[in-house]
Amino acid sequence: MKRIFPHPLLSLTLLIVWTLLVNKITLGNLLLGGVLGIVIPILTAAYWPDRAIVKSPLRVAAYILIVVWDIIMASITVARIVLFMRRDKVRSQWITVPLDVTSPEAITVLAGTITMTPGTLTALLSADAGSLLVHCLHTDDPEAEVAGIKSRYEARLKEIFA
Repeated sequence: MKRIFPHPLLSLTLLIVWTLLVNKITLGNLLLGGVLGIVIPILTAAYWPDRAIVKSPLRVAAYILIVVWDIIMASITVARIVLFMRRDKVRSQWITVPLDVTSPEAITVLAGTITMTPGTLTALLSADAGSLLVHCLHTDDPEAEVAGIKSRYEARLKEIFA
């Protein structure tokens, strides 16, 4: 089974993405998406020798829900900042987030999560992969932002990619 589905989550993701891209659920589209979901992971398996193993799919689902909620709340906050806050009151800051996660997959998910959340942007991963440089649209307390990122996202990613 491992030979046919070396990356089962990738296979499922490819099937879903293909179905969404063609925007039509037909037997042919599902079959082609299934073929792509099988063939692409087999062809790319050699490039994933030390792939991260997701321990708990339920934790992944919980993480996704938290990120979606944070995106909604941050969108409202950014809208308030842009629409109602005077320009001289906005305090943009660069913060450095030290990393405890070490797998490239966890770092990528963390950086992507930060960037997807309105008001923050991951700009740089340090050469030793030990920290992220993040720009915050508005913050009065950079240390609280770092602590929030580490407790809300990084701690959960450590559990997911442990």
